[in-house]
Amino acid sequence: MNDLALSLHQRGHDVEVLTGIPNYPEGKFFSGYGFFKKTRQDYHGVKVIRVPLIPRGKSSNLKLILNYLSFVFFGVLIAPFVCRGKYDAVFVYETSPILMAIPAILLKKIRKMPLILYVLDLWPESISAVGAIKSPTILNGVSKIVRFIYKHCDQILVSSPGFINRIKVHGVEESRINYWPQWAEDNYQIIPQEKIAVNSEEMPAGFRVMFAGNIGAAQGFETIIEAADQLKNHPAIHWVILGDGRMKPWVEEQIRLRKLENTVHLLGRHPMEMMSHYFALADVLLVSLKKDPIFALTIPAKVQSYMACGRPILACLDGAGASVVEEAEAGVSCPADNHELLAEAVLKMFNLTDSQRTEMGLRGRAYFEKHFARNILLLQLEQWMSELSQTYGARKK
Repeated sequence: MNDLALSLHQRGHDVEVLTGIPNYPEGKFFSGYGFFKKTRQDYHGVKVIRVPLIPRGKSSNLKLILNYLSFVFFGVLIAPFVCRGKYDAVFVYETSPILMAIPAILLKKIRKMPLILYVLDLWPESISAVGAIKSPTILNGVSKIVRFIYKHCDQILVSSPGFINRIKVHGVEESRINYWPQWAEDNYQIIPQEKIAVNSEEMPAGFRVMFAGNIGAAQGFETIIEAADQLKNHPAIHWVILGDGRMKPWVEEQIRLRKLENTVHLLGRHPMEMMSHYFALADVLLVSLKKDPIFALTIPAKVQSYMACGRPILACLDGAGASVVEEAEAGVSCPADNHELLAEAVLKMFNLTDSQRTEMGLRGRAYFEKHFARNILLLQLEQWMSELSQTYGARKK
């Protein structure tokens, strides 16, 4: 989101961002922030307006729901008074939840401007897939809210072509839906070994299978732990996990119970600016999701980040994400939720030569430059925004 806002600003656009108080993934407000602290900021020329919300907490579903709903409540209450510019369009970067689009709908009506929704997470399917909500009644209610939101969007962009049919089910004409893939920030790049700026001594010696990102229910950590357990008699193979999330305590417990301390390593969170340096120390980068029809439609953002860094990829995925890795010939894939095949895939990568793995990584980088180039994608977004703005301008006349 930061990169999109900055990129539009650098291309000559005035950008304002309405968001909440930063509290992810720790579940508490970042240092220096509060309900009435740092509510207005200038982020390298981008105006940032923060509305109050309830922090998401660490592992409480109730607090997570309150976090989602509080942003909607305060956003609807405050947005009309703080977002008073003459805007060409409102753009919703919808990671999760889709409810964040509700304040944008209000602004669309008040300011009479088009609304573009960028869908990176399908609702209600994604919350059902991770088991966050199981009640058919509640899911049906969420589905009605989703239909309401889609109805008020002038254009819906999706991060995976597999999302299109799912959105059409909610009564959206295909003419209002466009595929717009994610890219990776410039920080994600190939780092030569002599320029790596992190201490390699904190990394285990041997063959490093590295996972970076959210340690959550959707990422299939049960499968990763099972595969690590199956391969624990291969002392040269190490699983390096960078990140944090709601399942981290469970992962720590499993490492202890299964005696995986020598082969599974939790290195915590690190600044995004340093991730390429860590990736350069990996022999293979792991991307995984749970087995679910919805996740099979998803292309996880880390696929683009991994490709941009030119490292070989191991995709424990079904569907769209695995297809991208296979099409690029950037690594090896195996089905989601199958720890035996994941273990086999790790051994397969382990038995390749360094040059073979290097070639995989470079093919991934080439695919990234061809299909996920930032400038081409931004140009397309500008064109869509311009067309919608002109359409709205004609209506006003």
